Amino acid sequence: MIHQRNRAKTARIGMAQLTKRGLLGAAAGLSIAALLAQTALSQNTPEVAQDVEIIESHGYSFFGDLKYPADYTHFDYVNPDAPKGGEVSIAVSGTFDSMNPYTRKARAGALSWSMYESLLGEAPTGGPAPADVYGEQYGLLAERVVYPETKDWVVFYMRPEARFSDGTPVTAHDVLFSHNLLLDEGLRSYAEAVRKRIPKAEVIDDHTIIFYFAEGISRRSLIDQVGGVPVWSKKWYEETGAKLDESRLETSPGSGPYVIADVDVNRRIIYERNPDYWGKDLPINQGRHNFDRIRLEYFADSTAAFEAFKAGEVTYRTERDPKLWASDYDFPALNRGDVVRVELPDGTPPNMTGIVFNLGREALQDKRVREAIALGYNFEWTNKSLLYGLHAQQRSYSNGTVMEATGLPEGDELAFLKSLGDVVPETLFTTEPWVPHVSDEDRLTSRKTLRQALKLFEEAGWTVSSDGALTNAAGEPLTIDFLFNSSSSPTSRALVENFIVNLKAMGIDAKLEVVDPSQYTNRERDRDYDLVLDSYPSLLGTGTGLAQRFGSEAAEFSLFNPAGLASPLVDAIIEASLLTESREEEEMTIRALDRALRHEFIVVPQGFKPDHWAAFWDMYEHPETIPPFSLGTLDFWWVNPDKEAALKASGALK
Repeated sequence: MIHQRNRAKTARIGMAQLTKRGLLGAAAGLSIAALLAQTALSQNTPEVAQDVEIIESHGYSFFGDLKYPADYTHFDYVNPDAPKGGEVSIAVSGTFDSMNPYTRKARAGALSWSMYESLLGEAPTGGPAPADVYGEQYGLLAERVVYPETKDWVVFYMRPEARFSDGTPVTAHDVLFSHNLLLDEGLRSYAEAVRKRIPKAEVIDDHTIIFYFAEGISRRSLIDQVGGVPVWSKKWYEETGAKLDESRLETSPGSGPYVIADVDVNRRIIYERNPDYWGKDLPINQGRHNFDRIRLEYFADSTAAFEAFKAGEVTYRTERDPKLWASDYDFPALNRGDVVRVELPDGTPPNMTGIVFNLGREALQDKRVREAIALGYNFEWTNKSLLYGLHAQQRSYSNGTVMEATGLPEGDELAFLKSLGDVVPETLFTTEPWVPHVSDEDRLTSRKTLRQALKLFEEAGWTVSSDGALTNAAGEPLTIDFLFNSSSSPTSRALVENFIVNLKAMGIDAKLEVVDPSQYTNRERDRDYDLVLDSYPSLLGTGTGLAQRFGSEAAEFSLFNPAGLASPLVDAIIEASLLTESREEEEMTIRALDRALRHEFIVVPQGFKPDHWAAFWDMYEHPETIPPFSLGTLDFWWVNPDKEAALKASGALK
């Protein structure tokens, strides 16, 4: 892949050229060099080195390389001629009682965030756009982005034609309002991190805004951070008095391609494509947002959801359950050819999904206890008996990439780890990265692994009493509460139940606590569990989001860190990674981070499916080549109207 920065729109200026007379945007027709020569950014303009390069671009990546030039017409992987129309219907298991995705007091409806756009674009489901490159973003509400090569500040020039769905313009005042609203009423972990990094933002005019970044910090995830903030209507919030973090069904108008058409609590949500969508002709949107309607049907559990798909009430399904994929896709509509199922390549390393330890529990703070408990998960037996051999074992947070840590650290990684000093334990230099143990695929319970587990427990001060219970020196039993969502699949429940069988065989007082989706959400937010099925994102590159996910600063309360990991080792690697200045350096530090996270051992990996599994009524089509970073069903698939008509004419679909 060849990247080339468009340097025709860059200029070099010095501090002598920055006067204190006004603000950017006074002469939109001027070149950026002339504009900056005539105007000032602010009375508090950060110091800029002599002859600093000012970059003006249609998109942003940290290293300045963009695959798509300023005159691009569409992303390579989309079908720009895809027909618009039709409906896609998807099942959702569980419940919802709010249409505000930012509430901390309720369960938000699926895709309720998708109506809102940002200065730099992304997929409607929150994924990357474009999905064929990593770490690149292109202007959506913003038509241009301007920043010095030092990345001390950034100016966004917005598209004057942008409109909310109620017809009111999207302005820089809305952007600033949204930025501040997240700081005042958003997640605490987010707000605390952003306040330290982005101390100031100013509206220059109705369609121009500048963000200033703190001195002495990494420039990573700053421009893309502010460029990715969802933009809400300041007017609507001020008129209604609504709060960002409250539960409500009423929603503020968005500027995106879809609007809410119908909400039936715990039953259905319908989104309709806005025929007056302001951005439908932009290059970033060509071949995308093709469905007229997205219908989400809610079901109490995954079994009911699958039955609805078989009956045609639901028309598309991304399958996650290996048992269903292997044995239950045998029903009349599929056998007739009305339903098809496909396996499509997934180029993204899997998230680290599995059994997460709550490190707030005293007994689980001893890594030997966690490692002993992990020996109760028999992946080989589970894969063969419950998952039909369709899952692969997961070793790493960067599984299968150049950032996966293997062997002992050497070369640049070794030198880097040594430079971090005493926070790096000696075992990181002398022990290869943690990998899952291998068990007997024909036996759930292995005497060998039980002996290994009991030895680790004994080292940690837990021994088996005369009645077979695992107790500490005070005679207190080791109890484990595994929190489980009742709407999850029967296969997931069977996986957990068999894991608990092995925990009990070790002498642990283990129980499975099944609760409804609403209780589950509240208890997970409060971290009220010992073990839970959850995940951490795969490691693709560096960014300040790593600190929110894995860092100590917000470990006590971050909703994105279900283990509550707080590790000086991990903190030091993340901090150093944020300061890297080349892709090669970045990959090396991420490799070290993968090594450190596996050393800390906060998740028992349950394995992953290597490909996307999709099943759908035979009226949907997709590009021949699926991009590596997204399946993109709701982004760039479309309905074939002839196939849809044939299904309806035959009576297969209503």
